[in-house]
Amino acid sequence: MKQYFVTGTDTEVGKTYVTCQLLRAANNASLTAIGYKPIAAGCELVNGEWVNEDALNIQQASACANGQTLPINEINPIALTPPIAPHIAANEEGVALTHEKIAEGLNALAAYRPDILLMEGAGGWRLPLTIGSDNTPTHYLSDVVKALKMDVILVVGMRLGCLNHALLTAEAIRADGLIIKGWVANDITGNMTRYQENLRSLKVMLPEPLLAEIPYQTGIEAGTLLSAIEQLS
Repeated sequence: MKQYFVTGTDTEVGKTYVTCQLLRAANNASLTAIGYKPIAAGCELVNGEWVNEDALNIQQASACANGQTLPINEINPIALTPPIAPHIAANEEGVALTHEKIAEGLNALAAYRPDILLMEGAGGWRLPLTIGSDNTPTHYLSDVVKALKMDVILVVGMRLGCLNHALLTAEAIRADGLIIKGWVANDITGNMTRYQENLRSLKVMLPEPLLAEIPYQTGIEAGTLLSAIEQLS
């Protein structure tokens, strides 16, 4: 089983879309693949359960060996109501964002023994879980990923400023001692000036492989996704 953490250069850069596309591509390649969104804010009450749209998409894209649909609370164990920064939402709701809770959820999904397990972050790489004080440090989701020694997939939202965001994020991941398995260029606006020039620049400046390029609001070629899955599996 291969486990990866999916992070992005910012919020709203397409982490969930990329996660779901990779999950479906793995399933189409006769591999079992499960997605995990440990923390999600902006949840709504649906049939007695707190549901986040991203987590729901991941649930629908995941597949176990026996074909069962996994419960939403296993895909997303920490479901927060306010659509705000998770550590603030958790504080308001009296929910603890802990390493143990996140790792416990990951292990529960690993027990299904999928070929690929993708854990999707929230926001960018340095997502706070708790804010420290004079006597206690601030804890980040990246600390959990570091402790679990997970390889990372970086989603780059292709828009003005993405070069700086991508390079700083990649530097932070490497500084944490983790491997960037590859990165995905996601065209999130469809109107980025000098898109190809920016993409070429990223290819030169990021030594890790480009797993896939996702055009704006169009489907990804099956061959592109298959190639990405072959590099991950």
